[in-house]
Amino acid sequence: MRQTVIAGNWKMNKTPSETRLLLNEFKELLKNSKSKIIICVPTISLKDACEIAKDTNINIGAQNVYFEERGAFTGETSPEMLDDIGVKYVIIGHSERRKFFGDTDDTVNKKVIKAIEHGITPIICCGETLSQREKGVAINWVRKQIKIAYKDVTKEQAVNTIIAYEPIWAIGTGKVATSEQAQEVCHTIRKCLAFLYDEETAEKISILYGGSVTKSSIGEIVSQADIDGGLVGGASLTSEFAEIVNIADN
Repeated sequence: MRQTVIAGNWKMNKTPSETRLLLNEFKELLKNSKSKIIICVPTISLKDACEIAKDTNINIGAQNVYFEERGAFTGETSPEMLDDIGVKYVIIGHSERRKFFGDTDDTVNKKVIKAIEHGITPIICCGETLSQREKGVAINWVRKQIKIAYKDVTKEQAVNTIIAYEPIWAIGTGKVATSEQAQEVCHTIRKCLAFLYDEETAEKISILYGGSVTKSSIGEIVSQADIDGGLVGGASLTSEFAEIVNIADN
């Protein structure tokens, strides 16, 4: 049975000193959680976060990674750098990275492969715009994203990945896809994984829902057959995150 995963994406929020304060608070609030907890902090705070979370049940993740080991890539962070400080998870292909910073399905695939090479678990984001949903192409769009993301990824590697389905129209808007809408797409993702690999492999991969996840919505979200947790944005910046984890646990 897949473990429930609750991941927080802090985006460009919290200074290093604020990160230390909140993570120390979370250490106490989340110490008895049964869910896998991942908190993805800004790059500047990763080293501090890894030190604070050491020997706790909190896992630290990055919000992005580059697909080269080293070189003249100003402003980027290599997987080797993340691995060196103890980062074991990384968000790849978030819609904001695609919209503002040029991430494509192809670069997502390159980043996924490079993260896996360094033992870092990729949290692979996919999702459709409101226009794509209204045109009835959401399912095919997400299926394409998954197929490209997993190109040249073996099934042995695939089982150590996480997928986050985030309908773009629900991110930061306060809107949440209905449980039926979310389950439909996440079921499609799992069937796509079964097509790419096999059903046994597909059943081992955790699929999260993201998009204005709150303590009011998480219970219904994790009750769905193909949804194994949530990728939490704004609500992960306060003690509400601990409430979300507690509800998911139960």
